[in-house]
Amino acid sequence: MIIHLYLNDKELKQEIADDMLLLDFLRDNQCYSVKGGCETSNCGLCTVLVEDKPVLSCSTLAARVDGKHVVTLEGLQEEASELGAFLADQGADQCGFCSPGLVISILAMKKELDHPSDEEIKEYLAGNLCRCTGYMSQLRGIKQYFSECRFHSPSQSEGSTEK
Repeated sequence: MIIHLYLNDKELKQEIADDMLLLDFLRDNQCYSVKGGCETSNCGLCTVLVEDKPVLSCSTLAARVDGKHVVTLEGLQEEASELGAFLADQGADQCGFCSPGLVISILAMKKELDHPSDEEIKEYLAGNLCRCTGYMSQLRGIKQYFSECRFHSPSQSEGSTEK
């Protein structure tokens, strides 16, 4: 089967096996930030964005992204670097194995939620497992990142006269 998609804004047309997982497709296309960690869709290491929504690539067939836009950490270097600095400042980036999936999820949350509460952050990131940090340093880094970033929903910024 042939699929046609946009991977990190690069157009791809490729033949794949009908049962190929998106995770394997992405790694075959040099997206090494995407990792398999649990093989049960429970750890979040394989999280990518499909049409701006977080998706577990280990449980998604590559055929399902035909005609869609897929973004991995490789396509979000500037945003990821900025966020990573906040996480590292709070000691939340230890071994780094879970970081790509966590960063993808945080950047997706930033697009969906304005000024998320602690509970909203915890709920949104519930599927991202980390064996090193204990999560409190991640929460502090995320809150600091959000407090220093401007959150504006499209409806707030349209027609706004504030400068």
